[in-house]
Amino acid sequence: MGRSVPGRTKAGGRWSPVPTLLRSPPPVPRARRRPVAVVETTDLTKIYQKRYIALNALSMRVEKGTVYGLVGPNGAGKSTTFRLLLGLQRPTAGRLSVLGETMTPERADLRRRIGFLPTNPTFPRHLTPIGYLEFVGSILGMPRERAKIQLARLLQAVDLTSAASQRLEGFSTGMLTRVGIAAALMNDPELLILDEPTSGLDPSGRKQIIESIRQIAGRDRTIIIATHILGDVERVCTDVGIISEGRLIYTGPMSEMRRLARQGTISLELDGDIAAFAEQVPTLDEYSSLSWQRMGNEFRITFLGTHPLEEYVGRVLQLIARTGVELLHLNTGADEIEDAFLDRLEEDRSRGIQRLAAWSASQEGPDRDGEALPPLTADRPPEADRPLSVETG
Repeated sequence: MGRSVPGRTKAGGRWSPVPTLLRSPPPVPRARRRPVAVVETTDLTKIYQKRYIALNALSMRVEKGTVYGLVGPNGAGKSTTFRLLLGLQRPTAGRLSVLGETMTPERADLRRRIGFLPTNPTFPRHLTPIGYLEFVGSILGMPRERAKIQLARLLQAVDLTSAASQRLEGFSTGMLTRVGIAAALMNDPELLILDEPTSGLDPSGRKQIIESIRQIAGRDRTIIIATHILGDVERVCTDVGIISEGRLIYTGPMSEMRRLARQGTISLELDGDIAAFAEQVPTLDEYSSLSWQRMGNEFRITFLGTHPLEEYVGRVLQLIARTGVELLHLNTGADEIEDAFLDRLEEDRSRGIQRLAAWSASQEGPDRDGEALPPLTADRPPEADRPLSVETG
């Protein structure tokens, strides 16, 4: 039997080329798919009564399976953003997509796929968590048996099983918030929106809420959290956006925010032979690249590696012991995330002043046609007030 020759056919005892159309095309490399966007806004703008700009051309993308922290001071536009995402209000301008579809006030079907917890929710205090969640299930039209299975699972997820038969009137604020989270999850939503879920809670209550959010997060559920408490964002969020005066001034992975915040920074205050310690600080670079500054008896050492911060602290403590200096104070930079956040706000505020000055200068004198330029109003912001993008690369 003759040997087969790839790309040829046998005709009249001779091998002839295979027609081009019959040959298998070369494999086409697959392009990497972009993650699915659960929420995507483009130039989303909301102006109230032609006087107040609540959102100013906000462009935001939240991908499936992420826990996205929307961070900003009170009045920054977080709650307005949520009202638009839920279709409770119409935007003045811009585009808005939720779960791949355009959200409008008429889309009740789309809202059923979203869970929402408002700030400081109120509850019928005479009910128990079981009774309240049964009530929520009935409003959602859930079969009774399915509602019971769902509420039992959710009460366990938010650590309220032991209090399931107690009346809500005796619950703390943190416990009520966890009941609210469970209620928002009764319809097993693809998107969960939490507006300031840790507001007004003590550290213990905040910790319980964060743990509850960790329990319910997963690949098939996307969570957006509005907060002004940066420590909560750092503990639970995978991505973060910083909103200021209705504009998104930073968006990116939480890991990038940590890098910007220089989480490998250790601040020290020492006593004793400071010169001996300073002489030995450069030897720490055998563990990681570093930079350091000294101001009298205070040191600020920043490690640029990827090892856990605890490991760097251990190395520094070993150096303190070797050189015989006395440690008066040590700070591992737990507030650095807050510093980075404030830096972003200050940077945006400074640029805003520059934009205003430039715009004011442009208003002096007539325009090119010899007519006076119209005054600035809330419903006619200058083009210079478009949102700033902060590079994260």
